[in-house]
Amino acid sequence: MTGTFKDCTSYPKIDNNEISYFLDEAEKKAEDYYQQILVKTLKTYFDKKSDNTGYTSDVFKQIFDGKSLEGWHGDTNYWRVENGTLVGEVTPTTPLKSNTFLIWQGGEPADFELKLEFRISEAGNSGINYRSETLDSIPYALRGYQADIDGKIRYTGQNYEERKRTTLAYRGEKVIISSQGDPDEVGSLRANVKNNCWQSREVVSQLGESDSLKTKIKFEDWNELYLIVEGNRMRHFVNGILMSDVQDDDSVNRKMSGKLGMQVHVGPPMKVEYRNIRLKNL
Repeated sequence: MTGTFKDCTSYPKIDNNEISYFLDEAEKKAEDYYQQILVKTLKTYFDKKSDNTGYTSDVFKQIFDGKSLEGWHGDTNYWRVENGTLVGEVTPTTPLKSNTFLIWQGGEPADFELKLEFRISEAGNSGINYRSETLDSIPYALRGYQADIDGKIRYTGQNYEERKRTTLAYRGEKVIISSQGDPDEVGSLRANVKNNCWQSREVVSQLGESDSLKTKIKFEDWNELYLIVEGNRMRHFVNGILMSDVQDDDSVNRKMSGKLGMQVHVGPPMKVEYRNIRLKNL
């Protein structure tokens, strides 16, 4: 044999998030039994690896059975199962007075990875809450971190804290969050929010321009959301692309575990769908 092998380090690096996304796409397009077995075997291997977090022995587990709302708690005026998908819908005859959530009853994850697919109508506003808490005063409400999702793709991918510190990271930002200057003073949390954004935050780098990242998200079509939540770091990926990265050093206001749920937001008639919801504890 003539010629020499090139040093493999000279080739572009492909991370596990990209591999996982491509394998999910391959699984949908597998045409026969043997292709399906091959893809499932590869997925099992790569699902045992988490991006930038090393090896874990746990595998992703389905937390939605595709048939019923078993294991979930929410207002069935707005949530149902249809054609194997979890559907949240607001109609002209069922307007909302406050945001409502479908809350997973299987525990309060601390460090975890979550994968799911979503599709949302143009007028839709939704999101995935995690490390959240319920409110006694409002039924089916959650307060906590949210992976934002919206039909016009203005906010999809950002990190927003529902009913608390508001926007922590816009799409395309890597940020470090800190506490307000006077946390013991009554009203200091709300005073530290301006223009729906937490003021004690530092943007340490740009992951890309928001409008450029927006083009990676499919309009009114299926997208994959992937969350890596470990310690005080939270990363939101859409279709294998890192959209926001938060390091929460705010020991006063942050939460390190809590409830998981899907949101339907107050507003015009809308529809959001979720499927293939998989959780892995780290």
